[in-house]
Amino acid sequence: MSELITADLVDLDLSAETKNAAARSLAERMVAAGRVTDLDAFLADVAAREAQMPTGLDGGIGIPHCRSEHVTEPTLAFGRSASGIDFGAADGPADLVFLIAAPAGADDDHLTILSGLARRLMDPAFTGSLRAEGDPAAAAALIRGEETPAAAPEAEEAEEAEEETEETQAAEPFRIVAVTSCPTGIAHTYMAAESLEAAARAQGVELHVETQGSAGFERLDPAVIAAADAVIWAHDVDVREKARFGGKPVVDTGVKAGINRPAELIAEARRKAERGEISAIHENREEPGAGGSGTSGHFGVRLRTYLMSGVSYMVPFVAAGGLLIALSFAIGGYEIASAKSVADHFVWGEADSWAALLNQIGSAAFGFLVPVLAGYIAYGMADRPALVPGFVGGAIALTIDAGFLGGLVAGLLAGATVMAIQRVKVHPTLRGIMPVLVIPLLASIVVGFLMFIVVGKPIASLQNALTDWLNGLSGSNAVILGVVLGLMMCFDMGGPLNKVAYAFAVGGLADPTPGSLKVMAAVMAAGMVPPLAMALATTVRRGLFTGTERENGRAAWVLGASFITEGAIPFAAADPLRVIPSVMAGGAVTGALSMAFGCTLRAPHGGVFVVPLIGEPFLYLLAIAVGTAVSTALVVTLKGLRRKPDAVAPAGDGSDVAVAA
Repeated sequence: MSELITADLVDLDLSAETKNAAARSLAERMVAAGRVTDLDAFLADVAAREAQMPTGLDGGIGIPHCRSEHVTEPTLAFGRSASGIDFGAADGPADLVFLIAAPAGADDDHLTILSGLARRLMDPAFTGSLRAEGDPAAAAALIRGEETPAAAPEAEEAEEAEEETEETQAAEPFRIVAVTSCPTGIAHTYMAAESLEAAARAQGVELHVETQGSAGFERLDPAVIAAADAVIWAHDVDVREKARFGGKPVVDTGVKAGINRPAELIAEARRKAERGEISAIHENREEPGAGGSGTSGHFGVRLRTYLMSGVSYMVPFVAAGGLLIALSFAIGGYEIASAKSVADHFVWGEADSWAALLNQIGSAAFGFLVPVLAGYIAYGMADRPALVPGFVGGAIALTIDAGFLGGLVAGLLAGATVMAIQRVKVHPTLRGIMPVLVIPLLASIVVGFLMFIVVGKPIASLQNALTDWLNGLSGSNAVILGVVLGLMMCFDMGGPLNKVAYAFAVGGLADPTPGSLKVMAAVMAAGMVPPLAMALATTVRRGLFTGTERENGRAAWVLGASFITEGAIPFAAADPLRVIPSVMAGGAVTGALSMAFGCTLRAPHGGVFVVPLIGEPFLYLLAIAVGTAVSTALVVTLKGLRRKPDAVAPAGDGSDVAVAA
């Protein structure tokens, strides 16, 4: 295993002024060391991770990081900035920047090292030594753990305070169990754990943390959980096996709160315990009478979470199956869908045989679309015991022609049924077989009965009515639907509304009709507008955007052309009141024009790369161009109105421009 960091990956005089420039400078060192194979592609992955959540931490630390297929082995580069770089931390810029690069399939040993580093970043002695070190090789050795940092005065004072607290602490301390997790599971997960542990020591609280990171997780001892007075979840992804914590007060928050506000979270856990609050969690056997869902938030928020869980697992099946089917049409024409099975007839040198093969593989993938949707909606509600009844309900939805809507209902029914069964108190000897035998069996019977006998037929009728309505759309009705879909695709750019519109479109591809193919075309066209508009705006009016935004604009050309709407998120996050209405207007225009032109699309993704598979391709591109122009004109106008009275510097030198909001 290679060294995680070496002297050539250390820059003690980092001159970059922006976080993107800092990431590029450190990434170039990784490329030179042979650790990164494609600089720009890797930086795009870093930027995508940064768009999810800023990676700046209190205390002058920036930790841009990501998993990327362009990384050959887990690597760390370190830069020290004299002026500081803004990574979005509440207390100001970072002077210590750690760029963490992990391969898509990083091994546990390396990830363990990275998690250890993340914990040490919360140690003032460690960060203080890095600020004082003048030798790159010594700094690399310190980061690798080969040198011991000098104890900082504040660290010594903290240790003395902890000792005093321990001496005065009662024999029975307050006990907390915690879970920390973040999207990539590399840094924030372990930093939150360390921060919570340090705060607990300072308060004399007994705390045990389960880190659900990329290297897997070691479950807390059930006896430790049972003895705990309260639970803290500091997470940005769903807590795994959360039912273990049922019947206890739960503080549920984001992972950054665990890093920045650990003392407050511990105090909140104490207050909840004192009030006797009990949180209802799935499979809560300790408090079977407790009602409610195990997911925090109002019903609408929980429902959206359940549906997004199903859609996120469904999309890869749609993408793979849809693109295979589209490719088969490109090779063999639309009539290839009625070809004989390639298991019975396949000629190696015949193009139609290969087209039929691709079509039938894609159709097989599409056959899983509704069952996967239903299964993972149920999984999002009630975890693994709900998978079987969810998949069964989805398969029944296909059998009775209830389609996409039937899958949605089947998933919700399966999840609700399993949650109801989980609330039944059973003898301890039966608990082991409940999730693997009893719950799937009973829930499958209930869901099957409901889908076949009770709700299936009405849903199938509704699905058929919706299909007939789509097929009959023409004139103003089609244009109005295009406007609505365009607005949904562009409002949150990859968020829940965007995914609802996309799921509506791809659901129609499972049984394509002229109407559903028009919907798919309008949705993809509108989804391409936001990043393309931002790319064009940063090109035609560079002075209205910062240097960082102009860098993002160059990447947005490719992202928009590839139908990756999220490419506009950095612009929307920086200036939502001007960017979001602008791109929504352009998306609505594009959606309306696509429907009015009668454009169709059989592929669920691909952007300009599947234009040959689009009905009326030139009109389709015209619709995208018009919508992009509308959004560009609006965002430039709105930003220009803002800038005229408040501009404080010219933009001709290409540097970031300070503009009052």
